[in-house]
Amino acid sequence: MKKRYHIQFPAQGSHQLGQDEVFFTVIEDGKSTQLRFHDYDEIYLRPGLYEQLFYERLKCSSPQRVGTILKEALDEVGEIFTELRVLDLGAGNGIMGEVLNTYGVARLIGADIIPEAKQASYRDRPDVYDEYYVADFTNLDENTTNELEDWSLNCLATVAALGFGDIPAEAFLNALHFVEEDGWVAFNIRDSFLEESDKSGFSRMIRHLIWSEYLDLFHLEKYRHRLSMEGIPLYYYAVVARKTAAIPKDFLKTHGIDL
Repeated sequence: MKKRYHIQFPAQGSHQLGQDEVFFTVIEDGKSTQLRFHDYDEIYLRPGLYEQLFYERLKCSSPQRVGTILKEALDEVGEIFTELRVLDLGAGNGIMGEVLNTYGVARLIGADIIPEAKQASYRDRPDVYDEYYVADFTNLDENTTNELEDWSLNCLATVAALGFGDIPAEAFLNALHFVEEDGWVAFNIRDSFLEESDKSGFSRMIRHLIWSEYLDLFHLEKYRHRLSMEGIPLYYYAVVARKTAAIPKDFLKTHGIDL
């Protein structure tokens, strides 16, 4: 039987926190533990907690939405989804990988920076990934680099992992370097990251990249990612594009982005 957790959200007056600062309390055997939503290592150690918190309680829809849009884009141009060799960056415990597997892919490679993510993926979804790397994509070692190149990747998927300090812009771009030209990229980002008023380096990088000559944008859709603790919808953009050219190593510097 799947374990159920007693989850408590803080009092209404304490919710004025950034999305990467929000916390909750989980009560286990009478003991209360306070965790941030982004304390993924601790969350993944508890089987089923991530799904109960984000997918049942807060109604997250992103993996299914991004996966569906990617499938529709390939159908539109007559390409075969089952020929994709996908790098799932920020794979966590495999929820996005599971969605991709429902459509069928040739190869599916998971990657995350924390070992607890890989452990949770192999525990909860042992048949999803062909390989799973625990790696920092801002500082890849030679062996991991060579192995990733050997997979001949033609798609990068990143869901609910960009911004808020989870995956830096440099890591995302480094992952995109492994995708073949004419390959695909599918990701989602908080709606505010596409607003000119957001002056953060990550926001500027995403805006520059989406409208650059290196990507051919196929689909940009605003949708409800999940609910906040107060029940307020949080909106994200789902982005699906084709990589049209190699992205220069100095892309960030060229666009005046100092991260």
